[in-house]
Amino acid sequence: MDILEQIVETKKKHVADCQAIYPVAFLEKSIYFPTKPVSLSRYILRDDKVGIIAEIKRKSPSKGIFKSEPDLERLSVGYMQAGASALSVLTDQPYFGGSNSDLTAARRFNYCPILRKDFIISEYQILESKSIGADAILLIAKILTREEIIRFTDLAHTLGMEVLLEFYDEQELDRYYPEVDVIGINNRNLNDFEVSFQRAIEMSKLLPPSALKVAESGIKSPEDVMLLRENGFDGFLIGETFMREAAPEEACRIFINRIEKLRNIKA
Repeated sequence: MDILEQIVETKKKHVADCQAIYPVAFLEKSIYFPTKPVSLSRYILRDDKVGIIAEIKRKSPSKGIFKSEPDLERLSVGYMQAGASALSVLTDQPYFGGSNSDLTAARRFNYCPILRKDFIISEYQILESKSIGADAILLIAKILTREEIIRFTDLAHTLGMEVLLEFYDEQELDRYYPEVDVIGINNRNLNDFEVSFQRAIEMSKLLPPSALKVAESGIKSPEDVMLLRENGFDGFLIGETFMREAAPEEACRIFINRIEKLRNIKA
């Protein structure tokens, strides 16, 4: 059993426990349930932004702890003041140290789009995402059938949320659903953790040219962003590169400023 399979098995138990403690009727009473979400796709494409989705990530199974107790107000507000297009918040607890309250804290201090990054395997989690203040959800093609992707996407849309559908390899592309709002391509191979931008670029060419594409994982420099941008990517999800720094929000600001300078040089 690989790490992703382990996470999914753990997630099934967690979701069952949550459903027993917090039924859907309880979720629907959240102050965030009736609010209109902010569009992730529109923010990624804004002319005054560079497409960075800055991630709040406490730890990872492969890299260990980044920030066990981040200042969520300073970090989330700082990311947006730095020029990030959106926030991504890891809410998985056992493997990534996150929680639903991390996302709700970020929501409390921001009006930007917030992506809930978790391992969604049921409709319940989509309703839960709405109740904690998420504007968009992550669906991972590797752990879902195409029928589930269609069903989950349609449900998210009825709630006003957008969907980022993530692919790891070409074998998953038959699960593509044209109604999703954003396509994510993970640059990192989950079997050996090797990062390959070229593999991601080749995969992106197999998707419709009109699809909004986000590159995920292993992005370490503004030059990486420029390479991916020149090859059809619109957004860039970055967590570890920022979270390893003493002040992630400042690292994000410097990173975005360098991208803007490189864009001006190219122009």
